[in-house]
Amino acid sequence: MKACGVSGAETEVALLELPEPSSPQPGQILVAVEAAGVGPWDELEIDARWDVGLRLPAALGVEGAGKVLAVGAGVSRFAVGDRVLAHEAPLPGGSGFWAELVLVNADHAAACPPALDAAHAAALPVNGLTALQALEKLDLGRGQRLLITNGGGGTGALAVQLAAARGIEVTATASPAAAERLLGLGAKHVVDYHDPHWSTEVRGGFDAALVIAAGTAVQALPLVRDGGRLCSLTSDAPPEERGITSWDLYIEPNGEQLAQLAEQAAAGTLQLAPELLPLSEGPAAFERVVAGRAGGRKVVLIPA
Repeated sequence: MKACGVSGAETEVALLELPEPSSPQPGQILVAVEAAGVGPWDELEIDARWDVGLRLPAALGVEGAGKVLAVGAGVSRFAVGDRVLAHEAPLPGGSGFWAELVLVNADHAAACPPALDAAHAAALPVNGLTALQALEKLDLGRGQRLLITNGGGGTGALAVQLAAARGIEVTATASPAAAERLLGLGAKHVVDYHDPHWSTEVRGGFDAALVIAAGTAVQALPLVRDGGRLCSLTSDAPPEERGITSWDLYIEPNGEQLAQLAEQAAAGTLQLAPELLPLSEGPAAFERVVAGRAGGRKVVLIPA
């Protein structure tokens, strides 16, 4: 089958021809991939900083959408022909979503609503689950204030929307080009992250901070009130002080949460901005995403 990933000792992302996955084991489903998301985290798969169980040569990618081709024993939630979306790590088949076929655990997949096309479904899992799991952990209520760094990225934009829907007042750092979009998505204030003194341009006393831009945790911490919370998605949570709870968060697959997000996206209450590219452009797309040149859009590969 056609795929995009890495082979053997070669760590350069390239187009590959791989054998098809084996039949699904108990609790697994075999999915014909219709679209697969690309994110900066995919770079971590190559050097095993994020061990997703790749068995080289293998396709990269830990999220996508498609149709169920086969189901393993004990799977009752899905049948052949169902449309699904999923985030999976580790990958039970040793190979990822940047391919024509992928094996996933049925419990980590969600039914894809009819109103949600494959491209938008594939753009949702990692960014959506990360944003949702961070907000659940921060546990803010209506009227409380949240600072989000890198609100213009894929995870940040979804976090803005999810938080605003809960009545949380959001201040986000972003580029000027993203400001109007984020205000339209529910942010109360948007601050230009290019300004080295951006932290002095906002009113402090936030109930919590969600750090999505690397290196901004040290700027965000002083803006959090005593006894507040800080969640870092960039593995750089600072030491706790002034009673502030500070931690690093790492995404976990969760089919139930993903189903919730998919329903919101299908209803139009979560806006996504996928950029569709053929699988043949996977290597170049990977380089652009890792270099931060996606322009706030989620790159999605179509294995056509």
